[in-house]
Amino acid sequence: MSIGNLPEDGNSPEDDRPSIGRALQQARISAGLTVDEVSSSTRVRTPIVRGIEQDDFSRCGGDVYARGHIRVLARAVGLDPESLIAQFDAEHGGRPAPTAPAPLFEAERIRPEPRRPNWTAAMVAAIVAVVGFVGFTLFRGGDGDGSSVAEDPASPKPSASAPTNTAAPSKPATPHKPDPSDSAIAGVPADKVTVKLTAEGGQSWISAQDHNGRLIQEGVLREGDSKTFSDSRRIDLVLGNAGAIKLFVNGKEVKNVGTSGAVQRLSYTKGDPEAG
Repeated sequence: MSIGNLPEDGNSPEDDRPSIGRALQQARISAGLTVDEVSSSTRVRTPIVRGIEQDDFSRCGGDVYARGHIRVLARAVGLDPESLIAQFDAEHGGRPAPTAPAPLFEAERIRPEPRRPNWTAAMVAAIVAVVGFVGFTLFRGGDGDGSSVAEDPASPKPSASAPTNTAAPSKPATPHKPDPSDSAIAGVPADKVTVKLTAEGGQSWISAQDHNGRLIQEGVLREGDSKTFSDSRRIDLVLGNAGAIKLFVNGKEVKNVGTSGAVQRLSYTKGDPEAG
């Protein structure tokens, strides 16, 4: 009976191909690159690079992020990323079916939310109490000057303020007091770059570094959570699932950050958002 063109040992050509980690390691060595050089060019941490080269994907944070790391590492060492990703899918059961977002949303938001609304409500209540007290004090103080002062802003009739023409011009200063409330709106400092990340379409692995290359934050940003980073010159970002991130840079929203599952590397400086 003919058994085809299989080798004498019975193994198919796919059985002879190196593992994903071995293929990446051999390609890196052939390219004359060190692990640190690959890590610096891809923004993938050195321990993760070493783990992947040993076929240990536990540091990646999940299969989605492992695929993203394999893709950027393969490009850095001159390999075809799609064949390695196909090999990864075959060895790890393929791409998982998408899960319904609602259960994950409820499960993940139960833990982080209880403290923040309580703290915010307490601050709002305190501010309202202070503003109410100051307003009540000013109102009572204005009663002693005469009822004509209260009537001037409420009624435009000149006849009501005619007997007190000398006092009327001195009081309109009060309508300008709300101006400071406009400047009290929280804004980002003009002398810094400020980046805010919110996971709205699912969880995402994120990494943030300052202009000196110091790691500010790294890990999984769960759906519904936010992180804010600032630096005097530049913030460098790596987003593992860019399509799930809502990004604000220096107070302005950045549209079209990336697609779902895509790994994006972004850099922002002071002023209007500008990708580096």
